[in-house]
Amino acid sequence: MPAMQLKVYQPPQGPRAFHLMAKPIGPICNLRCEYCFYLDKERFYETSKWRMSDEVLEQYVKQYIESQDVDVINFAWQGGEPTLMGVDFFRRALELQKKYANGKTITNALQTNGTLLDDEWCEMLKRENFLVGLSIDGSQELHDHYRVGIKNEGSFDKVMRGLELLKKHKVEFNTLTVVNDYNARRPMEVYDFLKASGSTFWQFIPIVERLEKMDQRLVIAPPPEETGHDEPYPVANWSVPPRLYGQFLCSIFDRWYREDIGRIFIQQFENTLAPYMGQKPGVCVYAETCGLALIIEHNGDIYSCDHFMFPGYKLGNILEKPLAEMVYSPAQLRFGHAKADELPRDCITCKWRPQCNGGCPKDRFAADTQGTKKLNYLCPGFKMFYNHVDARMKKIAEVLRQPAMR
Repeated sequence: MPAMQLKVYQPPQGPRAFHLMAKPIGPICNLRCEYCFYLDKERFYETSKWRMSDEVLEQYVKQYIESQDVDVINFAWQGGEPTLMGVDFFRRALELQKKYANGKTITNALQTNGTLLDDEWCEMLKRENFLVGLSIDGSQELHDHYRVGIKNEGSFDKVMRGLELLKKHKVEFNTLTVVNDYNARRPMEVYDFLKASGSTFWQFIPIVERLEKMDQRLVIAPPPEETGHDEPYPVANWSVPPRLYGQFLCSIFDRWYREDIGRIFIQQFENTLAPYMGQKPGVCVYAETCGLALIIEHNGDIYSCDHFMFPGYKLGNILEKPLAEMVYSPAQLRFGHAKADELPRDCITCKWRPQCNGGCPKDRFAADTQGTKKLNYLCPGFKMFYNHVDARMKKIAEVLRQPAMR
């Protein structure tokens, strides 16, 4: 019997461009949000010193800029809670960016829970034109349901203090709201709160996690490819149910369509609109393939994706192997193309495939009509939403295609 041949993939044609999210303090955070999938990653670095060294930082900045053939390079800082690194770490990062920019434009984005922001932080963020993503899940009751501190205290008041500081210093910010089993039941309360906050760009991230076990801490289940078999791991109780997620998006869309088109921008709606405009969705979750959105951990380890931060998806370390070699390695190319190659028949024949392309691979564990467990868990919610907005998305696209009035 001949040996099985692995399909060989070629790197994308055209200028090299990819995204490498930095986790300078790994999974360490000053909060203990119950649904946080990244706190679990501490188990892979039990004896680690949780801080990106100057050596790793310099190699990250240098290689990330030099490995791309585009004029604008975006650095994204996340965690854990990246502000635990302190302002001076980011001042050093900015120095290195200037040193290695070589004529390219450098931008920075910081995703934070906002609880550690102060005037010094906000003065630096404003001066250096950082885009800040603020994590907040709605009104105080909705936010504090899961987003709690080490002593199980609510974090809402501290987050709001950070929000007011961002506005005081005129720092550009958007909001990231995790849609879970609790706040998804009150979409108008979420909408009212976000609108009143002054945010004009909203991201809604549906939380879907399967648990390997619940011990003294949350342990996220590995993907089937990591273990070689698909266990029936239970879906965490805070995960948003598929149809509830669809209902949430439909309610948010109806309100937005009536009141706030052109004033508030919602990432899901922008990506849903893209195929109507003859464009491809702009984020990896809805793209046909993935693999160009990697992460660098605090010690320089490179992983395929932050949702696939498991040993089997480690590509190497930036101190030992060139970054570009890892990004375009056969393993990473296979990882990226698997999203399309492993689509179940239900997705291939679905009219909404251009909108979602099967969704995020980490959520593709539900059974389809053929009995294979490759369907996205949120598929019923996706279909509900896409059917609900179809006619109005066509109208929006028609208006946008018309020549501007002179």
